[in-house]
Amino acid sequence: MKNKKNSKKPEKQKKSSKSDKLSSKDLLSLGYPSGKPTGTALNLIHTFYTDLGKRHQIELLQDVLAAPEQYQMHTTLAPLAQAILAQKEAAPIALKTDKPKYAVYGAEGIEQGALDQMNIAMRLPVTRGGALMPDAHQGYGLPVGGVLATHNAVIPYGVGVDIGCRMSMSIFDIHTGYIDKNRERLIKMLTDSTRFGNTSFKRPIDHEIMSRPEFHEIPVVRELKDRAFQQLGTSGGGNHFVEFGTVELHEADNEFNLPSGKYLAILSHSGSRRLGANVAGYYTKVAMDACPLPQEAKHLAWLDLDSEAGQEYWLAMNLAGDYASACHHQIHERLAAQLGETPIARIENHHNFAWKEKDAKGQEVIVHRKGATPAGKGVIGIIPGTMATPGFIVRGKGEAAAINSASHGAGRTMSRTKAIKTLSPPDMRQFLKKAGVDLVGAGLDEAPMAYKDIHQVMTYQQDLVEVVGTFYPKIVRMNEDKKYVEVD
Repeated sequence: MKNKKNSKKPEKQKKSSKSDKLSSKDLLSLGYPSGKPTGTALNLIHTFYTDLGKRHQIELLQDVLAAPEQYQMHTTLAPLAQAILAQKEAAPIALKTDKPKYAVYGAEGIEQGALDQMNIAMRLPVTRGGALMPDAHQGYGLPVGGVLATHNAVIPYGVGVDIGCRMSMSIFDIHTGYIDKNRERLIKMLTDSTRFGNTSFKRPIDHEIMSRPEFHEIPVVRELKDRAFQQLGTSGGGNHFVEFGTVELHEADNEFNLPSGKYLAILSHSGSRRLGANVAGYYTKVAMDACPLPQEAKHLAWLDLDSEAGQEYWLAMNLAGDYASACHHQIHERLAAQLGETPIARIENHHNFAWKEKDAKGQEVIVHRKGATPAGKGVIGIIPGTMATPGFIVRGKGEAAAINSASHGAGRTMSRTKAIKTLSPPDMRQFLKKAGVDLVGAGLDEAPMAYKDIHQVMTYQQDLVEVVGTFYPKIVRMNEDKKYVEVD
């Protein structure tokens, strides 16, 4: 008689799932160049090697990638070897030899590194125009404060890492004396109702953005959905903030149908969190593989908008921008509920994005604004100063030379490292006290003294925008986790 305890039923063969099937993302993670090599590899694997498990398929493709010369005469793998070798031998795309002119606003306050980066961007074969805003400083690829118009091409690093980063303001019909009488209460509101950096709410509030089809249709986005949900309604680190302040509207006849005068306002600055950062990183790699450029321009690799990758990135970029907007809306809704008030006006504009617009000749161009505010004729936007200096509600003048753009802030005059080494906590506290500002969080890297004079920056762009209102920060919250830095 058999021992039932030790007897085993034969194991059922596991059915293969979608996750078992080799994908283009798997190949990119192995270091496969995108484009023809990746497409050829998938076609061969799914045609001739379906009997192999995924692990063995990967090992085979790794062997071909490591030594394609040895597979040039192989019965089935020769096309893959030839595609890899051809891409390896491809010469970098040449930059234009001439130096196209572009408008620079506030040139005397802009570091040479930012000018050098813009000069390189203007020499891309796809470039159709550019401009540099007065808050410009050196970044990655395109300088922060750089505006670049291209033909049928989008540059992931020209958009930036924090896709769709934006300003959002809610204006309330509350007398401005309310702030001084309720500072402790407002500080508690900011502490209870906002989250920064790596922290999040235990129970995020759902939002319709999470039902967007892109979260299911685009592989890289699909993998980020759970994290995106956890970060809903939160802010990044670095220069991101949520603050209470006083806004003064200077015109009686304004777009908000409000009398001129002073109001209580909430102003926030943040972006698309890890969703945007990972989308930027993934498609930048795809672009760099598909579009080899000289070393000095490699981060300006572009995706053709007629390509599958270009269309995917465009959808993912717009999703990230809308996600950033949803986060701001939840931040403002939480605080409005705490105040027990409904905003009487809302203003929102974004940067770190690409738009389809018409140039002066009426031709469609892709306008990248990396740290620049849209300022088409009549377009309303917000240009903040620092935690202790004014920000401005502006109306665009539609200046063609600036490609309908303006600065997105004051702009740094010190790197974060230099600010930490140079400035002192007592000096920062004195600066804030003089401005009547209470600060929750932030370090010396975000000290007001690390930024350009916002009044001088606004003077440089008088031809780009007109001031509709002025915002004075009073209670500011920023990220407190010194290990976390998320830059614009």
